[in-house]
Amino acid sequence: MKSVHLLVAALAAPSLLRAHEIPLSVTVQMWVTPEARTLRLAVRVPLQSMRDTEFPGVGRTGYLDLDRLRPMLPELAALWVAGFVRVEEDGAPIAAKPRLTATQISPQSDRSFASWASVQARLAAPPPPNDAALVAAQVWFDMAFELPIRSAASRFSIRPGLEHLGERVSTTLYFKQHEKVRAFQFEADPGMTPLDPTWSQAFTHFVRLGFAHILAGADHLLFLVCLVAPVRRLRTLAVVVTAFTAAHSVTLSAAAFDWAPGALWFPALVETLIAASILYMALENIAGATPLARRWTLTLLFGLVHGFGFSFALAETLQLAGEHRVGALVAFNLGVELGQLAALAVMLPALHLLFTHAVEARTGIVILSALVAHTAWHWILERWDALRRYTVTLPEFDAAFGASALRWLMALLIVAAAARLIGRYSYKLEKR
Repeated sequence: MKSVHLLVAALAAPSLLRAHEIPLSVTVQMWVTPEARTLRLAVRVPLQSMRDTEFPGVGRTGYLDLDRLRPMLPELAALWVAGFVRVEEDGAPIAAKPRLTATQISPQSDRSFASWASVQARLAAPPPPNDAALVAAQVWFDMAFELPIRSAASRFSIRPGLEHLGERVSTTLYFKQHEKVRAFQFEADPGMTPLDPTWSQAFTHFVRLGFAHILAGADHLLFLVCLVAPVRRLRTLAVVVTAFTAAHSVTLSAAAFDWAPGALWFPALVETLIAASILYMALENIAGATPLARRWTLTLLFGLVHGFGFSFALAETLQLAGEHRVGALVAFNLGVELGQLAALAVMLPALHLLFTHAVEARTGIVILSALVAHTAWHWILERWDALRRYTVTLPEFDAAFGASALRWLMALLIVAAAARLIGRYSYKLEKR
């Protein structure tokens, strides 16, 4: 019945173009730049994301009546954008609401938001004429705001807050300060985000991120379960966990500095190999306890693969590190290790209670590993199906490939040195 009413209304008023549905995907572009005592913001959103709005049209042509639309733009900016953007200066919220200073309608092909100079030029340009033949589904709504600040040298944080514009909202934000431009890419709501973080802000953020990532990653947790389930001695456990930590730290660090292949198929390959490593460790547990020397060697190899998995989560957020990329890497790795220790602090007592009071240790290990193997097998099938959709292309054997190969050779030498140290210690443990 509601759809019938909408149809009748549309036929009764053909000069109005209607936009009621929530867009599936919305791209937002934003510039933020402090100047003297004013913070300037420029925002570009699709006009159709201003839903539940009747856009005036020219007769039955389907084109926008820009002369009638123009007076509506300030109200749309206030209703859909200005009230949602939150900005902090040196950690304190800016209480004033953004003041609208300019609006503009731009065709979808316009690329003005590529630079701050072109943004200003576009917003200052004359509005398009009514005969521009623009339709609501193919235009941008550009707007400029100002906020009072204490100093252009302050540290600013922002929460774009525009995730209500669509079901999936992607925001590209450029922060220009002291002639330096930093780009950010957000999906949905990123929360209050420092645009030029201090060392402590970056370090704290990435420790939390690494901690949360390991605890939220079911595949990494299941690998840990398989790793520690058969281990009875604390020293043996320390060797195995150290091997895993050393290996994934190397590949995580290497990938963070863009040493890893950039091909689209590489993440899918890594995810498939991670599932395979879980399956293998589970089958190892079912087949019987393996010698310590073999177990830590396998853990070292599998740790290299898991490190790439960690790096994919880190790569998406390194943009938030500002000028503290190395500190963010160290902090993320520290967070992963803290999360790993927290998981082990729960796993080890739980396994001890299970094998002491519920089921005999060997039987419990087999049952637990069989359940993990079943899960890992399904992950392999799903991830392999995703992987085989990509076309794998061999790298070009040029100077860039040679430099990358040399870097990875250095990384593998570091892993080999760590393996030698761990091997010596494990040999001493087995002799005791």
